[in-house]
Amino acid sequence: MKSNLEIAIKASIEAGKEILKIYNTNFSVEVKEDASPLTLADKNANDVINSYLDNTGVPIISEENKQIEYSERKKWAMCWIVDPLDGTKEFVKRNGEFTVNIALIKNGKPNMGVIYVPVSKELYFAVEGLSKAFKITIQEDESLDYIFKFSTPLQAAAYVEPIKIVGSRSHLNDATKEYISEIERHNNVEIVSKGSSLKFCLVAEGNAHLYPRFAPTMEWDTAAGQAICEAVGVSVIDQNTKLPLCYNKENLLNPHFLVKVS
Repeated sequence: MKSNLEIAIKASIEAGKEILKIYNTNFSVEVKEDASPLTLADKNANDVINSYLDNTGVPIISEENKQIEYSERKKWAMCWIVDPLDGTKEFVKRNGEFTVNIALIKNGKPNMGVIYVPVSKELYFAVEGLSKAFKITIQEDESLDYIFKFSTPLQAAAYVEPIKIVGSRSHLNDATKEYISEIERHNNVEIVSKGSSLKFCLVAEGNAHLYPRFAPTMEWDTAAGQAICEAVGVSVIDQNTKLPLCYNKENLLNPHFLVKVS
C-alpha cells in the first residue's frame, strides 16, 4: 500500500491539473453563501482529491465537502483536512498565488502536509511525523521516486534584520498594524506579501520570519501550512491559548494565530 504522503502528493498534483484546465479558460464564478467566489476548479479539484483520499479509509474534512456533525467527527483519531483550491480570489485575479492544501491530522495535531502550487508547479511537503519538510519544482508527470530523490530540505531563517513580516500594507487590520508597529520600535522591518497558504511557505523556507494572522481563517486554510512549518521548527501559535493551533474542533474556524521562527 502506498504511504499517505505518496497518495496526498499525487492527489495534489492531479488536482492542480484540473485547476489549470479551468484557469486557462474564460471561467465563470459563482458566489457561495459566505460571498466568497467558487469556481468549477474548486469542485473538480475536490472530486479528484476525494477519489485519492477515499482509498485510505481516513475520513475527510474539505472546504467543498458537506460538513460532518461534530458528534461524529469527535470520534475520529485521524482525518484529512483539505482545501482543494486555497486562494480562490487569487485564482480569479489570475496572479498564480493559489494552492492545493492537504493535511493529515492525528489526535487534533498536524502529522503531515502537502501544498502544491499549480501555476509554478512548486510542491512543498512535510513527511509523516513532521521530522522534515521539502520543496521541489516539478515538471510534467514526475515520478514519486524523482520527487523524493530531488526535493530540497526547507530551512527557516535566523532572526536578522530586516525582520520580514508576511502581510500587506494596504490590507492590514488594526490588530496587525499594532503588532507590526511594536516590532518596528526595535527592529528594521520589511513587509512581504503572498497569497493563500504560500504565506506559511515563506516562513518555512526562510523568506520571512513572522506571519501574524489576526483575522478569520478556517482549519483547511492552515493545516497543511502548519505541518510544513512545524517540520522545520516554525511555530503556529493560537493567540488565545499560546499553544499550537489544533484541528477537527467543534467549530472549524481558527482563532487568531502567529507563525514565527522559534
